[in-house]
Amino acid sequence: MNEHDNAMQHLIRGELDINLYQGIRNTLADARSKAYSAVNSAMVEAYWEIGQQIDEAVGERSEYGKGLLKYLAGQLTTEFGKGFDESSLRRMRQFFKTFPNRATLWHELSWSHYRLLMKLEDDSRREFYGRECVESAWSVRQLERQINSFFYERLLATQKSGIKSVKNEIHSLEPKSSPDYILKDPYILEFLDLKENRDYHESDLEQALIDKLQGFLLELGKGFSFVARQKRITIEGDHYYVDLVFYNYILKCFVVIDLKAGKLTYQDVGQIDFYVRYFEDKVKLQGDNPTIGIVLCTDKNDTMAKYSVLSDNENLFASKYMLYLPTEEELTHELKREREIIERKKALDGEEER
Repeated sequence: MNEHDNAMQHLIRGELDINLYQGIRNTLADARSKAYSAVNSAMVEAYWEIGQQIDEAVGERSEYGKGLLKYLAGQLTTEFGKGFDESSLRRMRQFFKTFPNRATLWHELSWSHYRLLMKLEDDSRREFYGRECVESAWSVRQLERQINSFFYERLLATQKSGIKSVKNEIHSLEPKSSPDYILKDPYILEFLDLKENRDYHESDLEQALIDKLQGFLLELGKGFSFVARQKRITIEGDHYYVDLVFYNYILKCFVVIDLKAGKLTYQDVGQIDFYVRYFEDKVKLQGDNPTIGIVLCTDKNDTMAKYSVLSDNENLFASKYMLYLPTEEELTHELKREREIIERKKALDGEEER
């Protein structure tokens, strides 16, 4: 056998070794993941049962409960180690009281997820975040970020059907085919670490979004996948560039995004309308739903939106973005303003129909 044949055999053997290693590694990783999930689910159920037993034993006897928790904490810590002090046992009881129906527990969620969910007093918010967490596979940190950025409130504020009706639907919420159930206003982009007190250009914002694409996809919501950056459009020899292009598999459509470092202008509205019309004619595939266009800007001109194609086209949106986590008061002000715009548009549409 010559040197060439020996070299080929070593190469083939090396590839087989690597493939074998990868196969074994994937098997072990999958087994560990399943084992972790099984252990996690078992511990969550155990904590629920402990909470149930404590709650049934204590009832309304608060003084007895204090002594009981102290006794249980001492005994359990001696036998099982950390994790069973009085505050932990109190939290397990709260877990049972917050989720009294064992059958409704999400087994995909960890105890850390549930500790965050238990802090939410409103049943609708808690149900929403729990379901979204399971469907979108949020980590504990991602869940905390979504709660702190008021994801639920921002999503509800953009619903044309109104907050009350959407809250009534939350317990049977399924993926919707309307953009209203996915798009938000405002968008919170605090993860970019762009300072508001300095000048920055659209290119800086675009680069920051690409650098932290995972965070941006989380903020965009369910169903988004990245397609292109600076997508070139050529019309009769002239080139135009769409800042960001995504595809949403729930809405089954392209989503084109134009980034603006300033206030919404008439030119911005015309530009996003042009991009959407081009995608409708040249890019959209058979079976796709209409393309959605979004202008992300630091401030929206409500009058401009009222007297432009934004008021007529249900697939064109102008949304404000914020580079910091807003306070509850700031967000309330923004959402109230957005809700008033939606209600005024609904009233005008009703008058035109009559």
